[in-house]
Amino acid sequence: MITADEALPGRASTPYPVPETHAVLGTPLKGPWPEGTAVLYIAMGCFWGAERIFWQTPGVVTTAAGYQGGITPNPTYDETCTGRTGHTEAVLVAYDPTQVSTAELLKTFWESHDPTQGFRQGNDRGTQYRSAIYWTTDEQRELIEQSKAAYQESLRAKGFGDITTDIRPVSEAGEFYYAEDYHQQYLYKVPNGYCGIGGTGAVCPMPGAGPAA
Repeated sequence: MITADEALPGRASTPYPVPETHAVLGTPLKGPWPEGTAVLYIAMGCFWGAERIFWQTPGVVTTAAGYQGGITPNPTYDETCTGRTGHTEAVLVAYDPTQVSTAELLKTFWESHDPTQGFRQGNDRGTQYRSAIYWTTDEQRELIEQSKAAYQESLRAKGFGDITTDIRPVSEAGEFYYAEDYHQQYLYKVPNGYCGIGGTGAVCPMPGAGPAA
């Protein structure tokens, strides 16, 4: 990871337009969302495939691709790909907790990628592809800790190493910067486009959660 002195300077505002609505769900990309909507931020490699997994999950209000967990304000995709912004390719997941539990979303998160690979995911290499979860509530934090411990046991049983996922509150991870228009719901716009997301085959035993999508 780079230091603040090494990071690109960035800019004061987003240098490109961001669409107002989700191309698949038709919901606001930036809100406002219905009362009671919860938000969780995740990263599991290339955000194209990660976003599709969650917009296909019943109970999810909206999703968006973006950059988070780094230093450079308002980065672009090209800048993030240099590794000099400190950000990972993240996905905003806004959801209705009465329709889909946080536990189910976390089960989907863990089982849909390999969280032991450090600064890469499959063939995608670089700090921008690191696994991450940035939580917004204490309930999320508790469930993240529980699910991580449970999944670590399952991973070890299959011969995998330690989980390297970057886990922090949003207050530490920093602002979620929405990615460029063409990245939003990319695999809906380009159905045969690159995904790069794949799980380990290990099961995350989360009470109250169904199988991963």
